[in-house]
Amino acid sequence: MTTYQLRHASPAKTRADAVVVGLVKEGADAALAPGGEDVAKAYGRKLRPLLATLGATGKAGEVLKVPTSGTLGSPLLVLVGLGAPGADGPSAAAVRKAAGVAARAVTNAASVALALPAGTPELVRAATEGFALGGYTYTAYKKASKDRPEPPGTVTVLSPAGRKQEVVAAFELAQVVARATATTRDWVNVPPGDLTPPAFADAVVAAVAEATKGRRGPKVSVTVHDEKKLAELGCGGILGVGAGSSAPSRLVELRYAPRGAKTHLALVGKGITFDSGGLTIKPAASMKEMKSDMAGAAAVVQATLAIAELGLPLKVSTFVPMAENMVSGSATRPGDVLTQYGGTTVEVLNTDAEGRLVLADALVRATEVKPDVVLDVATLTGHMVIALGDKVGGVMGTEAVVDLVLRAAESAGELHWPMPIPAEMDERIHSSKVADLLQHDWVRWGGGLFAGAFLREFTDGLPWAHLDIAGPAFHSGGASGHVLPGGTGFAVPTLVDAARALAEDGWPAA
Repeated sequence: MTTYQLRHASPAKTRADAVVVGLVKEGADAALAPGGEDVAKAYGRKLRPLLATLGATGKAGEVLKVPTSGTLGSPLLVLVGLGAPGADGPSAAAVRKAAGVAARAVTNAASVALALPAGTPELVRAATEGFALGGYTYTAYKKASKDRPEPPGTVTVLSPAGRKQEVVAAFELAQVVARATATTRDWVNVPPGDLTPPAFADAVVAAVAEATKGRRGPKVSVTVHDEKKLAELGCGGILGVGAGSSAPSRLVELRYAPRGAKTHLALVGKGITFDSGGLTIKPAASMKEMKSDMAGAAAVVQATLAIAELGLPLKVSTFVPMAENMVSGSATRPGDVLTQYGGTTVEVLNTDAEGRLVLADALVRATEVKPDVVLDVATLTGHMVIALGDKVGGVMGTEAVVDLVLRAAESAGELHWPMPIPAEMDERIHSSKVADLLQHDWVRWGGGLFAGAFLREFTDGLPWAHLDIAGPAFHSGGASGHVLPGGTGFAVPTLVDAARALAEDGWPAA
């Protein structure tokens, strides 16, 4: 278990096992970034030739290790690249990525001091989150090994503004967000046979119990609706998607209602624990990452618990529909009509477009508690990945809520992009000849926008935004910055920052 601390101290004098300093590009050369001034003074005239000998460039992702031989208080200097700085110096995004690289470079160091640019709350948050998430590992299914790298016992973030209240608050926020993001990654990385809807629901209940234990724990309640209760409620979407699986569906609902809360946020997250495509079966190669189809559900649950841990004066109601989309004789067929919670009928033409069906039930449940704002998060469409790539999430919905999400994403260090819901999509979703709505129409163009229009039908006109995280929720490449292969925890930081804005400014914003 790593302990984090914030200090106003010199990196040249720290006794940590390793001290991390940033490198920036200066033309063809590299130089130490802000935060490393005392290290530069300690090396004096030897620094420039040392960097030249090392071949330092300062480019993002670069990492160099230098034994200090007594020049510094620490025996090891770790230099990490930040790229070319902007007019105001290195950005928070650059610091977050560099801190993540540093975390993987200091394995088996018992103590680490981070002397990256950290003169503002934003930079302190970036350094702390980046290091915590860059050192993430998922080893639940691996044998214990003495060769496995151990995380540092203590990480000290060095900041010249370390005594300021707003900097301390950012440091504390970063740790809460990083823990929530890491747990989201854990859940996404669990093999799908071990995280069926009942098992996932149990994991959420256990997480709530852990988060609320003790006299000072926040008050978060959790309710689990099993398949019998879902039938009584008439949640035809959740039951229809899970009809082909031997693991029954679930709907999990969380409530956080602190005293003094004046704004009410509803969160909805898609929890498809595995997506085979159903009878509209996916190609085999497209199934290998489908354990991640519950990333939206994991994100909203962990964001809710983070909001509660932070003690934000904001009421939060969270709805998590869980189902496994499998193939069997009882599976929903293309051409079937499902009756969603609330009575709307939907003609199903593509059983691999199942996420919108479970979200529809949960969205109607969310509208019934009369929230001020509704946010739903889902690995919803491959169309959004084609449009935006695998690093950017799409956001659509009510203009003011989309703006809220985009501002939160910017402060949280995540990439989201606004997408439209054109009027023609309304015509397409109402084109069924046998039901109120058409779930899918097999038109190649604008499928992600069609899905957004479909979801909007279940929001009762409330201020709402849909976050499609199909691309960035799961990383299939190598480690990059603070992002590791597997589940990324994407959307958790954005949801927390959106909640912080609502708690401070209310809705509509003052």
